[in-house]
Amino acid sequence: MQTATPKSPDFMAPGQPAPASWPPGHPAAAFGRIGVLIVNLGTPDATDYWSMRRYLKEFLSDRRVIEVPRAIWWPVLNLIILSVRPGRKGKDYDTIWNKERNEGPLRTITRAQAEKLAAFVQQGGVGGDPSRLVVDWAMRYGNPSIASRVEALQSQGCERILLVPLYPHYAAATTATVCDKMFDVLKTMRWQPILRVAPPWHDDPVYIEALADSIQDSLSKLDFEPDLVLASYHGVPKAYLDKGDPYHCHCMKTTRLLRERLGWSADKLMTTFQSRFGPAEWLRPYTDETIKGLPARGIKKIAVVTPGFTADCLETIEEIGAENHEYFMEAGGEKFARIDCLNDSPAGMRVLEAVVKRELMGWV
Repeated sequence: MQTATPKSPDFMAPGQPAPASWPPGHPAAAFGRIGVLIVNLGTPDATDYWSMRRYLKEFLSDRRVIEVPRAIWWPVLNLIILSVRPGRKGKDYDTIWNKERNEGPLRTITRAQAEKLAAFVQQGGVGGDPSRLVVDWAMRYGNPSIASRVEALQSQGCERILLVPLYPHYAAATTATVCDKMFDVLKTMRWQPILRVAPPWHDDPVYIEALADSIQDSLSKLDFEPDLVLASYHGVPKAYLDKGDPYHCHCMKTTRLLRERLGWSADKLMTTFQSRFGPAEWLRPYTDETIKGLPARGIKKIAVVTPGFTADCLETIEEIGAENHEYFMEAGGEKFARIDCLNDSPAGMRVLEAVVKRELMGWV
């Protein structure tokens, strides 16, 4: 009588012994799972000088972020910027620091997004066998690093990874640098997982609807009606647009679709760009200069939304909520409101869930 050969399993979790169908002595190895890795920009480990210096050095050494020739940029960065900027930015971070967890809000919120996304996946939200899906999170700069989380996913048997850069709008200095780091990690691996990268979602109806709902809900809770709402996006040097970066176009399209959804005119919802750095010209109009000039035009009550950020961070909480708030009031403004990012709110999670569910098609 012929003995049937045991069927090899479709996937194996860590710690399981090698199946009987494998050759004798074959080492056990987890395999057959799919990982989802969401990645945000980054945050320092602490607000002290040296923690800030390490974070800023990694961030500002990225050739995607700063395209100035190395021979010029290296001495400026190491002899000037990294001598004075860590102390200043550390004080800014200290004003928004999550003291309970001893971490920046971006880390707190990104972790929460990953946990809620994992719950959605495990409840069958994307279809397939939930036990084969693993959700994790990382930071492009700082910790947890992309390399550490890819290693963790592979150790859990993830042969395929969906990489989700947490930027609704593509830019070489954001989305592309996440991919660069991921590819750098893959270059070191003997058994590479298959990679899929989620595209930007600047014009996705789910995202536009979530932004509109968030804005309307936030405005309904104010004790005033804004004369103007600013949609403030993180800026990039204008030279990046001139070289073909689509970021500016993505931002402008988001604002246009948001106006259409809300039924507002250009006089009600205006696009500006914040966080410029250095002497070069950046995308205009600048958020700070615009805010300083509004009261002189009779615009005394405003609200600011930051659609380019998936989670509140230094640039939204401190730069918009404190620094630009102060600019506006000093210029003669009367009422100012900062609208929270989508974060891990139900609306924000609907966006991430829709992106992940769509991009996992064919894998689950």
